[in-house]
Formats: sequence, structure tokens, C-alpha cells
Amino acid sequence: MTKKEALQAWRDLKPGQPILKHMTPLHYKAKGSTYGACGIRIDGNPAFVDAVLSRLQDIIDGENHLTRLGLARNPVDGSKLGKSFDNQEQDAEVCYIRLHTRGNEGAIASSIFDKDLDGATERFIKA
Repeated sequence: MTKKEALQAWRDLKPGQPILKHMTPLHYKAKGSTYGACGIRIDGNPAFVDAVLSRLQDIIDGENHLTRLGLARNPVDGSKLGKSFDNQEQDAEVCYIRLHTRGNEGAIASSIFDKDLDGATERFIKA
């Protein structure tokens, strides 16, 4: 798809579509690359990351008794990789989000010890 086609397709999208109902969870204890699996990477300055996350709040219900969110938010530090990121923002961060299926033990423990997730589980099932 060309950039022009991609921009037009983006413009034509119905705004405010739910994300979570289209986010296929990774299988319990999935191994290997997750490239091409449903997931989100946001990187940039902290205000930008926060602004994007504010638009993705329906994904929070992915943290429930049946699924869990793989969520990591860290400072960007190329020195650990031996790389220089010349274009990185001041105080740059990267945030990764993926949805994972819980195993039986995790689902049971969650339902016993984490009653706060009852509402999220209900909403997730309805989605």
C-alpha cells in the first residue's frame, strides 16, 4: 500500500473504534518472535507517550481474569545496546503493550486474589 493509499484508508476509518475486541491474545507461554502479533509500541517523550496511552484506555480491560497485559514502559538507553539514537527525544521512553492469555493457575489465582478485575473481565467477555 502506498503512503497516499494508507493515508486515505486512515481518513476513511470510523473514529473511536474499540481496540481490545480486535486484539488477539498471545497463547499462554507463547515462544518465539511476536512480530506480526497484535501489539503496540509507542516511543518518544513522556508527554507524547502519555497522550497516546490516553487514547488507548479501552485496552486496560485486557488486564482481567482471562488475559493479562504485557506492559513495559522504560527509558530509552542506547548505551546498553552499544547504539547511538541521534534523533531521540529528551527523556525518551518506549512503551510496549501486548495481550496474553492467562494459564489456568493464573486465572484461578486472579479470580481469588484480585477481585478488582471482576468488572474488567465482564467487559472483556462482552467485547
